[in-house]
Amino acid sequence: MPLFPTSFIDELKTVADIVAVVSDTVPLRKMGVTYKGLCPFHGEKTPSFNVNPDKGFFKCFGCGVGGDVIKFVELRDAVGFAEAVKTLAARVGLAVPEAEGQKENEAAIAERESLLKMHEIAAAFYRALYDTPAARRAREDVEKRGLTPETVQAFGYGYAPAVAKDAFNPELLATFPRELVLRSGLAILRDDGRVVDRFRNRLMIPIHRDSGPVIAFGGRALDKDQIPKYLNSPETPLYTKGRTFYGLHLTRPAIRQKGFAVLVEGYFDLAQLWQAGIQNVVASSGTALTPAQGRLLRRSTSKIILSFDPDAAGQGAAARSSEMLVAEGFQVNVALLPEGQDPDTFVRTEGGAAYADRLKASQPYLDYLLDRAAARHGIFAGSKAEGRRTFLTEMLAVAATIPDAAARDQFADRLAHKARITEDVIRQEIRKAAVRKTVEVPAAVRHRTPLRQAEAGLLWHLVRDPEVG
Repeated sequence: MPLFPTSFIDELKTVADIVAVVSDTVPLRKMGVTYKGLCPFHGEKTPSFNVNPDKGFFKCFGCGVGGDVIKFVELRDAVGFAEAVKTLAARVGLAVPEAEGQKENEAAIAERESLLKMHEIAAAFYRALYDTPAARRAREDVEKRGLTPETVQAFGYGYAPAVAKDAFNPELLATFPRELVLRSGLAILRDDGRVVDRFRNRLMIPIHRDSGPVIAFGGRALDKDQIPKYLNSPETPLYTKGRTFYGLHLTRPAIRQKGFAVLVEGYFDLAQLWQAGIQNVVASSGTALTPAQGRLLRRSTSKIILSFDPDAAGQGAAARSSEMLVAEGFQVNVALLPEGQDPDTFVRTEGGAAYADRLKASQPYLDYLLDRAAARHGIFAGSKAEGRRTFLTEMLAVAATIPDAAARDQFADRLAHKARITEDVIRQEIRKAAVRKTVEVPAAVRHRTPLRQAEAGLLWHLVRDPEVG
């Protein structure tokens, strides 16, 4: 039987949503944290077939069959392991690597286990130092944010020492090969040939796989002139930033219970919300999301409330993330915060209850986009004819990309309300644009910012189901 890299199989099982795969064959009903249906492998009238998306397993309590998502495809399609892997990989868009020989696969497994052990050692080392006098600045930084010892313990914060004599990499070098220590991302090679710790004088924040183990770190600078402000682990055989969510290992149960996830940018955004009792939250670590992250999150929920910084960078990331999330089938809302505040600072100053109110008042993404465009052109302030004309032209150009007639009509209603023009006129113009397949687009639209490019691609998706419960 061909052998695939363990890392590939792990990734495949992570991104292949077992509920979605099983639902292709078995109608499932949500029952608490699991799903239930009639077993496809034996005849029954009372459902005894269970799917647990948290664990990624299925089990029939009638006939006893069970396994992971790959095993389900094997049984469903009556194929072998390799064929089931290829079927799943094609479904989720993963390239199947060349099958490996036994020795190569065993070597990859051994390397992975060694890297996990290194990160376990590093996390324990940093955590132990957090309570020492040398880590006073790190503790002050955390205490200034109002984070409690219980929160520190839950997230495993630690301290990377400032001086070389206190470094931990000699312990790694005494246990693991030099090249493997460098591949771990925990150490770097200096020009003089010395292997030194990557992280110095930083508050250390462990990053976990969604299944639990530490696979990387984020290090926050403790000196004002220390750059970069945040230093993250490089990508390694364990860690790919675009396939990882910060905090998901802790927050997945709450996401399932609440039925939606709050998506924030930063480590401390997440910690503040978690401490305030809003625990259905994950962090993107300051970057726009990838489809792989979308598929990972899809195992827990299909509803997202974005809560990014209100500055231009944060809103640009919100637009790019929303574009991906909608393409992956999510319902997306946007929670707006006052200028100059992020979730961390807002919760510190206003409290968790006030933030929860912001979540309740979150806008469907379509409404958010229309409001931004209307504000940009002064529609709410009695804009001049030129501003209204530009606003309508932009929105009609967007509407021309909506392939569904019913969705276009819904969009027309909202656009008419914003522009204070009759719905019939708007619908007529949208239909003309749709029939022509093209529309005269002004320079302002041709040269869109990334946010406005995202708007054009998103509107027709979101108009169909804007509600986030």
